[in-house]
Amino acid sequence: MKAVVLVSGGLDSATVLAIARRDGFDCYALSLRYGQRHAYELDAAERVVRALGAVQHHVMSIDLSSFGGSALTDMSIDVPEEPTDGIPITYVPARNTVFLSLALAWAEVLGSRDIFIGVTAVDYSGYPDCRPEFIRAFEATANLATKAGVEGQNFTIHTPLIDLSKREIIEQGIALGVDYGLTVSCYQPSDAGVACGRCESCRLRRQGFEAAGVADPTVYQNQ
Repeated sequence: MKAVVLVSGGLDSATVLAIARRDGFDCYALSLRYGQRHAYELDAAERVVRALGAVQHHVMSIDLSSFGGSALTDMSIDVPEEPTDGIPITYVPARNTVFLSLALAWAEVLGSRDIFIGVTAVDYSGYPDCRPEFIRAFEATANLATKAGVEGQNFTIHTPLIDLSKREIIEQGIALGVDYGLTVSCYQPSDAGVACGRCESCRLRRQGFEAAGVADPTVYQNQ
């Protein structure tokens, strides 16, 4: 069985890659260089894929920074370091729709009908493209918009983390042998990949390790 697994280099996607391998899939890892300010995560993605194993790791470049509109793709917008109301400015318009579309294209070429993505709708920032209803809608679209789907070879979008808390994700990953010291979650790490410890992604990560009662292997600035 072949599966395309979206791997960002963060905690969640590393866990998803481990789950896909546990479930017997030959994994084809896809990472995206999309103009993100935290492009250091791609170094982490390479480390994760090398440690956990994949048939192939493809790093694809697109440029969502040409649109901007997010603190992650527009250097003139600061990454918030305090909680904010509503959907935060770190939301990247249509990011998961674009990522899943590219994963879908590769899956169809590979003859794979399975795509894994590490979205979660529990301890998360409220991004609309991480919700179960979006995943269901995209899966329906995938089966309408592809030759494979029209011919009855339906695609499945796997979201094994979507109902899990950060604590539960970390516990599952540790049970599968994931080395979280290889991963990076920070939205604004230093050039050396040291996490800021202040952005929302860092806060969620820290809280997850604390709740799991596991030492956080992350190196934070001013630690």
